[in-house]
Amino acid sequence: MQDLRVTLIQTNLFWEETQKNLAHFDRLLGSISEPTDLILLPETFNTGFSINPAACAESMDGPSMLFLRSKASERNAVIMATLLICEGNGCYNRLVCMHPDGNFETYDKRHLFRLSEEYKIFRGGQKKLIVELKGWKILPLVCYDLRFPVWSKNTWNDGKYGYDLMVCLANWPSSRAHVWKTLLQARAIENQAYVAGVNRIGIDGNGTRHAGDSMAVDSKGRVLFLAEEGRDAIETVTFSAGNLILFRDSFTVGMDWDHFTIDENR
Repeated sequence: MQDLRVTLIQTNLFWEETQKNLAHFDRLLGSISEPTDLILLPETFNTGFSINPAACAESMDGPSMLFLRSKASERNAVIMATLLICEGNGCYNRLVCMHPDGNFETYDKRHLFRLSEEYKIFRGGQKKLIVELKGWKILPLVCYDLRFPVWSKNTWNDGKYGYDLMVCLANWPSSRAHVWKTLLQARAIENQAYVAGVNRIGIDGNGTRHAGDSMAVDSKGRVLFLAEEGRDAIETVTFSAGNLILFRDSFTVGMDWDHFTIDENR
């Protein structure tokens, strides 16, 4: 397990305008000036949080996937982003973890936001995803997932943790900014894991304001980075493998975690 360099990109999004967003992120990704292992983009980076699949959804070989594949290769880094995907008889808010070699893994947002009626239009995911990178196990979540501690609960079995870093990609409104920041820290503390949360800024097509407040938090819940409210930010944070191992070995809370199972089909 090596130190992990994670870049958080906080920015405004163009409402339902894929090509403008891809051009925007092309510039932002090109401006990263230091080596990084993992780049995090806000939820629905290419359209904003629209629940209009007719205007915004793509296939898995559409322009946004091609963009992510190209940029991961150029930056020699893993990129995580979500986009609306329609396949078969369903549509999904799908997180894509794109590797530099063009291979990718996916996670479909489990908890669909009820107030926006996202849950009526899209299908929720049934399976967690654990991404392995430089010896780290990474659990990705999407926005509303952050509110559900059972779904994100870490595990400890025979000295091995289920994950080391939780990532949350969001379009989280400024009216609930306090909740966003509190939950990111709480998830780090209760799971003895690093947490990185990336949120958009600006006003979306529904008139909802977003403050950003993108954060990186260590396994003790201490804030390593907090983006300035309402401002663009590109920040690379180094997560220390040694500090995480030392803390877990010296404060063995994981050994006393409750064992449980989740009915993933509900």
